[in-house]
Amino acid sequence: MTADVALVLAIGMALAFAVTNGFHDAANAIATLVGTRTARPIPAVAMASVFNLLGPLFVGAAVANTVAHIVTVPPEEAVAVIGAGLTGAVIWNTITWRRGLPSSSGHALVGGLVGAALLDDGLHAVNWGPIQNGQLAGVFGVLIGLFLASCLGFVVALALERFALRAMDRATVRFQRPVRGAQWVASAWLAFSHGSNDAQKAVGIIAALLVASGQASSLSTPIGVTLACSLALTLGTALGGWSIVRTIGRRIFPLRSLDGLVSQTASAGVILAASIAGAPVSTTQVVATSIVGIGLGRRRWRHVGWGIVGEIGLAWLTTMPAAGIIAAIALPVWKLVPGG
Repeated sequence: MTADVALVLAIGMALAFAVTNGFHDAANAIATLVGTRTARPIPAVAMASVFNLLGPLFVGAAVANTVAHIVTVPPEEAVAVIGAGLTGAVIWNTITWRRGLPSSSGHALVGGLVGAALLDDGLHAVNWGPIQNGQLAGVFGVLIGLFLASCLGFVVALALERFALRAMDRATVRFQRPVRGAQWVASAWLAFSHGSNDAQKAVGIIAALLVASGQASSLSTPIGVTLACSLALTLGTALGGWSIVRTIGRRIFPLRSLDGLVSQTASAGVILAASIAGAPVSTTQVVATSIVGIGLGRRRWRHVGWGIVGEIGLAWLTTMPAAGIIAAIALPVWKLVPGG
């Protein structure tokens, strides 16, 4: 029984990671919806909750499989390494959330796992990637996916904004209502896409823990694990995502309803495509870069909050090393836990 203590704590930490992920990334699914005052917070959270749950149930486990293979350590050391990696990610997510800075939970998770694995077993314990079996894999594969998704969020949003402005050039105020209705649809799609990607990160970690501890023979996880991770993600959105909502929805660029629709549509498409491809990406990064793309698409680059964009960029650059350092500090503590 004592050998299971570390496993139980590590699974609990994976669910805590999903909650802090909700603080950050899940909040972005409703940030522009609330930021443009199309929806009140409570109905927006309720809608996002439903579609966050549906995403991982319908899209599959490609992202979970990618995350589960980030590090490779001996089974007897895996629980402690993964637990320490999760600790680094959770602590860093909490720090950036308290400051209202959108940062990538995916970056934090990868950084935490890599930091703990390097300390425990050296360079060969990390799957560096970037390509395996014709797909992006490992640390560099994840970083490439994060970078490409952010660039696509920017480019697609800029192009869609230019198209939307031309299409709506002679639109009257009566078009405001259907645009706001379409925002709800796009936000639901974004929440679905987010759930299909981010909930699977915690699912993949729990699957790796179960295999390492001998509780499972493969990375296939019971539907209860997927539901638990989805619920934890949704809980984080409801309890703590509002500082991130304010930053994304109002501080980067003053958004109108049409802008919010464009951002949500562009972000949802990019993230869903990444989920199908098995690439763990950051909803935060995709949504933030899409909003910058909207600002440039409207040719109002001076109205973009470049100061907050710089703060977000700095948080992105420091996330992986910071989470890795915290994880390395936490690893000796996890080694002391029975079963760690």
